[in-house]
Amino acid sequence: MLENKNILLGVSGGIAAYKVLDLCSRLKKAGANLKIIMTKSATEFVNPLSFETMGKCKVYTDLFVGHHEEVHHIELAKWADIMLIAPASANTIAKMANGIADNFLLSTYLACDKDVVIAPAMNNNMLKAKATQRNLKILKEDGIKIIKPEPGILACNTVGDGRLEEPIEIVDFLDEYFTEKDLSGKKIIITAGPTVEQIDFVRYISNNSSGKMGYNIANEARKRGAEVILISGPVNPFKINGIKKIQIKTNTEMKDAIARDFEDADALIMSAAPVDYKVEKASDKKIKKTGSSLKLELIENTDIIKYFGSIKKNQTIIGFAAETDDLINNAKAKLEKKNLDYIIANDLKKWGAGFDVDTNVASIISKDKVVNFDIMPKSELANKILDLLR
Repeated sequence: MLENKNILLGVSGGIAAYKVLDLCSRLKKAGANLKIIMTKSATEFVNPLSFETMGKCKVYTDLFVGHHEEVHHIELAKWADIMLIAPASANTIAKMANGIADNFLLSTYLACDKDVVIAPAMNNNMLKAKATQRNLKILKEDGIKIIKPEPGILACNTVGDGRLEEPIEIVDFLDEYFTEKDLSGKKIIITAGPTVEQIDFVRYISNNSSGKMGYNIANEARKRGAEVILISGPVNPFKINGIKKIQIKTNTEMKDAIARDFEDADALIMSAAPVDYKVEKASDKKIKKTGSSLKLELIENTDIIKYFGSIKKNQTIIGFAAETDDLINNAKAKLEKKNLDYIIANDLKKWGAGFDVDTNVASIISKDKVVNFDIMPKSELANKILDLLR
């Protein structure tokens, strides 16, 4: 969603400025157009040439404002679709809150009539200071969007909340900003990852599901304005803000979690890989080796998606079929048997498909249609799936 978006990036002074080089690279890879303004103190941490190289764009600094006669702060403000200041130092935040425009970055900020986003980064005590909190409150009241810093080890070797948010999360924030909210008002339940069924106190039956597909669907649904309930097995491939997340282990726990919200949900997307079989009687102790073979009696587990397919009313249910042979026919049979609206079929033998990778190769199957897709990022496939709910 960042393709051809004009992002005006302001870099203020602070050791976190070096992380913004990675941010520039990620924004360019996402297709954004960049122009960068650095304060004088920012240039003392990172050479402007580094930003020109990573951002593949012109960098404007306080040191050379006089040489930019053809592009001054007014024109930069007009060019931008959004202005991002990262890192935003305590000094820059204080001046923004009080309307001070004593450098090129701050002058451009005051001239900018587009939305402005800041990503603060500073020492934990500076962040907690009453003056800084007061300034952040003023900026929030002024409509400035604030990407909260994350906890971690700071440059001063203390642990606190002043770390600049990771570049990947900042890109995700901007991507959400520009994403059309076409799923607003919809409540979507999404499951992800494996389930676990105990054999004994220490061993269990599970599978290789990484949860990446389900987490990508949840993240993209959030960006598109949906109310998202993510029911996740014991995996956590990446952080997602702004959703309701329920952590489960067993099939029964997953079924119960879905049931709590299913009645008023618009859709259920079963990206999870629940375990098909469980031990008939799991041991509450560790089974010891005896020097001979061990036989386990397995019984069929709860078929979660089949159950909800049998009781659905107006809900759209989307399932997944991961197969190693006869992909389309097996997927169609599952679609029919479990009363699904769509099924996403994956050939596990194809390169770029399967577990614990960031891409997928899939076919979207309905009762009367099969649409095949070449390899693509799971985030892109997630949007193809969510398009079915518009």
